[in-house]
Amino acid sequence: MRDLVEAAYCDTVELTPSPIEPSWIIEGRPEARSHLLSKSAFKTWWTMIWSCTEGKFNWHYDFDETVVILEGSIMLEVDGGAPTRYGAGDVILFRTGSHAKWHVKERVKKVAFCRRPPLGFAIRAARMLKSLMPGQPAAPRLT
Repeated sequence: MRDLVEAAYCDTVELTPSPIEPSWIIEGRPEARSHLLSKSAFKTWWTMIWSCTEGKFNWHYDFDETVVILEGSIMLEVDGGAPTRYGAGDVILFRTGSHAKWHVKERVKKVAFCRRPPLGFAIRAARMLKSLMPGQPAAPRLT
């Protein structure tokens, strides 16, 4: 019988390298590490611990992600808005399709609650198929 409850301690899980897409890096040499804590049976949601060293980089979200900063601090520019500082205890929601510019001022550690609705797969597949059809403009992004 599978355990109904899974537990992990954020301070003791071993984080493994989780490189940032090189074309997204703007400044510095940020090194990211992560550990998957849990995932749903249909893999539409998951929880993870993520950390990163100093640097500046873009991040593009293809799923909803709610984060809680556990340690360190960051400056975020979301979708071209003014930079905002976040630190330990702050909660941030990134919606599917959003873009953020991360500036990690000091090593940051977060817990991330990620969700990809099943309908999202169908929408992305339909957009991709439509964009591949000759003479068809790409479908507009839904926000």
